[in-house]
Amino acid sequence: MARVGHVATGQRVYEALVRQRRGTGDDLPGEVERNVPGNALRLIGAAALQSSGDQSVKASTVLPWLFNALGVPTALTGFLVPIRESGSMLPQAALTPLVMRVKHRKWVFVTGALVQAVSVACMALVAALSTGLLAGVLILGALAIFSLGRSLSSISSKDVQGRTIPKGERGQITGLSTTASGIVAITLGLALRVFGGGELSAGQLAWLLAGGALLWVVAAWVYSTVAEPAEEVDATQSSTGRTSEDEGQATGWLRRSIALLRDDAPFRRFVAVRSLLLVSSLSPPFIVTLAVSYDTDTLFGLGVFIVASGVSSLIAGPLFGRFADRSSRSLMAVGAFVASAVLILVIVVGLLPGTNDASALRGGLLVGAYFVVTLVHTGVRMGRKTYVVDMAMGDQRTEYVAVSNSAMGVILLATGGVTAGLATLGVYWALGFLAVLGIIGVVGAIRLPEVSAG
Repeated sequence: MARVGHVATGQRVYEALVRQRRGTGDDLPGEVERNVPGNALRLIGAAALQSSGDQSVKASTVLPWLFNALGVPTALTGFLVPIRESGSMLPQAALTPLVMRVKHRKWVFVTGALVQAVSVACMALVAALSTGLLAGVLILGALAIFSLGRSLSSISSKDVQGRTIPKGERGQITGLSTTASGIVAITLGLALRVFGGGELSAGQLAWLLAGGALLWVVAAWVYSTVAEPAEEVDATQSSTGRTSEDEGQATGWLRRSIALLRDDAPFRRFVAVRSLLLVSSLSPPFIVTLAVSYDTDTLFGLGVFIVASGVSSLIAGPLFGRFADRSSRSLMAVGAFVASAVLILVIVVGLLPGTNDASALRGGLLVGAYFVVTLVHTGVRMGRKTYVVDMAMGDQRTEYVAVSNSAMGVILLATGGVTAGLATLGVYWALGFLAVLGIIGVVGAIRLPEVSAG
């Protein structure tokens, strides 16, 4: 009776949170259907915990502040975002054959979450015991391992969601997870602002990292309770009939990735459009850099930017979750357009005569710009995640996610190199380049085929 009551409660909570859209042509088997409410709540909880942990090790805000507190050479700061983003994407195609051997993909996510927990705990230890160049090198090494763990979680999470949640409800699950993590981020940002002020010591940031490590441990435990069905095909076989052993040869994964991009036109168009949507992911560090250069850190320190990020997540969840289920391609287009428009506004205002002396005004503008760009970036991420899950079936979904992420790792490094070079001429040059890239991405996203439930 207790079990029945628990299931009924989960069903009521799920129905209150999610608008169910069944009969979309991607319905799940009966046993899986019965587990949807419980699984959805577990996925929301685990994703919220992971997203909350991300706030403690954010490469665009927290880690640069930590490097400054530890006296790490400024040159090493430039490696934070490339290692964090590309490091989590590049290995995915190579790891896919190994992931496909795992019958229940949730254990891949659990492994990735634990790797991230250990990596962040190591960063906390370094922050507490070391300084200078050695601290920077050790943290970058831990960040590289962290990214590998994120790689495993990224490959598996969309596949588990596709197996356990029906089409038309996946975007809402992602949205609810984002909302929950936003609440945590706001609380964290306010606490940092109240207790840390404009400056935070290395010891305080070490405790912040330790708390993030604990969140990943709890996320791993929650995810391990998901009732995931086994895939209908044999777990050692890919969707093309080739065995994972064959694909796991030295260059098998590379040949497979190239062939997929060459032969699958819809997938290739998606990857091309995704590469043009980097405007919202690469611009926030430059906005923070502008704020620091205006000497506004006393008023607009780390806590304020974390609060802005949290508020954007809180709003983005309910705002974009159902939007993604209706039309994920439109969500990507709208997000890229808004981000590009904000960057253009920042450039125009920044170049206006007389604004150099209004540091508080400019700082407020940059916090607002950071908020809007991170808000729409959350929408862009929801859109592309929902799009790739909806456009594929079975193990093809795992391949799509892995290959697109590996390709994006290369593209991100290249684009990051261009923006870094332009930034030597001035931050506005880098922001202008990203704005133009985003406008082109808007056109590409609109031209993608519709795959959402509508």
